[in-house]
Parts: sequence; C-alpha cells; structure tokens
Amino acid sequence: LLGSGSPRQPFFAMGIVQTHAALTSDWGCGTFPQSMKPKILLLAGEESGVLYAGQLAERLKSAGAEIRGYGDFGFKTADLAVIGFGPVLLRLFYFLGVARTMKRVIREWRPDVVVTVDYPGLNLKLAAYAKKRGIPSVHIVCPQVWAWRRNRIPKVAAAISELLCFFPFEPAFFKGTGLDVKFIGHPLVGMVKGEGGRVKGEGGRVKGEGGWVKDEGGRVKGEGGRVKGEGGRVKGEGRLIALLPGSRIGEIRRILPRLLKAVEIVTRGQALSTLGGQTLKIAIPAAHAGAELEIKRIVARARNLPQIEVRRGGARALLRAADCAAVASGTATLEAALMRCPTVLVYAVAPFWAWVARRVITGVRHLGLANIVAEKCGFEPPMPELLQEAFTPEAVAAQLTTWLADEAAHAAAVAQLNHAMGYLEAAGEPLQIAAQEVMAHFTRSVSGGSGTLPE
Repeated sequence: LLGSGSPRQPFFAMGIVQTHAALTSDWGCGTFPQSMKPKILLLAGEESGVLYAGQLAERLKSAGAEIRGYGDFGFKTADLAVIGFGPVLLRLFYFLGVARTMKRVIREWRPDVVVTVDYPGLNLKLAAYAKKRGIPSVHIVCPQVWAWRRNRIPKVAAAISELLCFFPFEPAFFKGTGLDVKFIGHPLVGMVKGEGGRVKGEGGRVKGEGGWVKDEGGRVKGEGGRVKGEGGRVKGEGRLIALLPGSRIGEIRRILPRLLKAVEIVTRGQALSTLGGQTLKIAIPAAHAGAELEIKRIVARARNLPQIEVRRGGARALLRAADCAAVASGTATLEAALMRCPTVLVYAVAPFWAWVARRVITGVRHLGLANIVAEKCGFEPPMPELLQEAFTPEAVAAQLTTWLADEAAHAAAVAQLNHAMGYLEAAGEPLQIAAQEVMAHFTRSVSGGSGTLPE
C-alpha cells in the first residue's frame, strides 16, 4: 500500500523528485541556500482541498520549497475522502494507520511548516501534533464553527499557528483566542475569472462554452452566432436548464428523480409559449464514472422529458451556459453563484438525519454557501432553498419557470448573485497570499523569529 514512499524506508531513500527553483524577489526574502531549502508537508484529504493544495504547491515550489503530502506515502484521496460517522468507523484502523504514518513523517522528516487544507477531522490533529513539536502549522479553510459546535473554537485555535479563511465573516469567530486569522478570499473566484466569459451585461450570460449549448445539428455555437434579446439574454436556440443532483450515488438516487419530474412539469406548462415556442434542453454533469452510470440509468427510466445530455465533468462550463439550474447543496451551489446562474438549491436526506441536522446545525439559517455569506454579511440571500419536505417537483418547477419566462426576474437573480459574490474577493490572489504566509513562517523559523534570514 505504501509503495516506495513507505515510512519503513529511510526518508533519504524515498527517491521523490526535488524542486530546486530559487526563491524569487516576489517573496520578499531573497534566495535560499540549498541547505536551507524549505520542507513543506502539505496535507489535503478531499477533492476540493486537493485542487487548492495542488495550486498552492505550484506556488511553493516556485519559491524553492520541497513539498510532500499524503500521496507521497501511499494514501489516496479516494480512500481518505470518507464522510459520515458510520463509514469512518468501518475504516477506523485504516485512518489510525494514516495518522500513525504521518506523525512519523513529522518526527523523522521534520518539515519546516505543516500546511493542512480543510479535512479537519484528521488534518487538525496532525497540525496540533506538529505544533507541539515546535513546527508551525497553517490551516487553510476555516472549520464550519459558524454553523455548528462553536465550542470547538478554542481547540482549533490551540492546534494551529495560523488560519487562512475563504469567507469574510469567519475571522470574527476567533477574536480573543490569540490565533492569527486572515481572510484571503475564495480561490474559486480567481479560477472562474481565469476561465473568462462568465457574465454578459446586467441580466445576460455568455453562452457556447464547454460544448453544452448546441444547435440543431449538434454543433457547438459560440456567442457570435447568437442573437441577444432584452437584458442581454440570448434568444433563438431554446432554453438550457442545468441539473446537478450531487456526486454521491445516494444523493443522486434521492434527488435526481424529483428534478426530472420538475422538468416534466416545466415542459407541460406555459412558460415556453411565452418565449416564442423555443425548445427546452436539459444537461446533467456527472462528477465521476459511477455518478455518470447512475444518472444515465435514472434518466433512461424517466418519461415525457425533453432532450437531455449527460456528460462527465464540465459543471462550471454548463453553469456558465445555462439559463437557470437546480443544484444539490454543496460546493456546486457556490460555483453556480460564481457563474451568476439563477439557481434553486435542493437537498433531502433520510428523515432521521434531517432531525439530527436540525438540532446540531444551529449557527446558520441557510444551507447554501452563497446564502450563508449573505446571512452573515447582512443582505438578502440570493438563492432559493428547497429542503426535505419543501423539496417537491412542483416547487422546483415553479422556480425554474419564473426564471425561464420572466426576464426581469432572471436579471434580478443575476444581480443578487453578483452582489453576494463580491464579498468573496480579497486584495490579491488567495493561494498566492496563502503561499506567502507559509513562506513567512519558514523565514521566521530559520531566523529565530526575527524575520531576517541568516547570512
């Protein structure tokens, strides 16, 4: 399991490729001698965290750092990303083994800084272990203490040297703890900006990216071949609804049938007649191969539906192209907001777990991240939420129909999303700021806290 990176072997014999780039002047601390090259243990255990960690690693390597993580010791994201008390308990000995191995790495390799990205259950324990041994630890992505279990705040503050937050309201929760906490902005904002073509005008959207919007012959049509109507929206090719039923098989089975029934209701309704008889198209992105198979199986059993396209990946491109969407709660709702796609958030779990959640999650009134930002920053939540009993095909259909048929309602929804997402931007690129903070900890550690590197 542990392969060539097994801790059973001496660390000097692992054969991991080193990066020898010099530290540039952008970091404000000169070039490190070879003997002082920073050693960074960078730990992320879930897909979103791995995405951010990968981009952070690129920036740290450009500063001359040597990076190691879970993967260098044989631990795969697919095995680490287990959610829920039951599944974790079933793999308890595996996780105990992961913790034991990584503690040995901290002792024997002795990194200069430990950086943990989200995944608090294990990562914060390892960060605390490092900190007790005099190794600074930086945690990226604030644990959701604002939603539940605020009594964790002192424990989190004691475990780490610095906390870097993606949401502007999070640092206030750690006031008085003595922890160094910074809001750095949300990395998804920069990623979306880099992709370009998100929003066109106040109420309109640029379409044609990602291959999701097609003409009669199935070819992708770019913006140049479209005719824009009132408010900047594109007319003449029909309307596109995005359905994102989640990534886990259980979620898909609970949520997708209701969404398909909602589409059937929309198709039977009068909304499309107000759009000049335009056609309605449905697109569903699948997060992985298993999800794709399950989605196609459920779609194949449905009846009285318009054209449906199922494709692996491309969720952001779809949300950029869609007129509106119905999205299962999770990071995808934040992506929908960043793409300025009018979205109804939906979710349903087993009644027992809904009962538990209502008693445990007491710090917020909303589930969607865009709505939580609005709630904490004091303005109207931009995304309707339909949860549990309220999540019915009829309710979803009514909301989608409003955005399809009413240009003013669509433009207002886009404006609300625009306002909310403005709160996620900070002064600078988030992961570049994170990299600078990490390297600052290294500089202080090797300079004895003076912040000046020795000659």
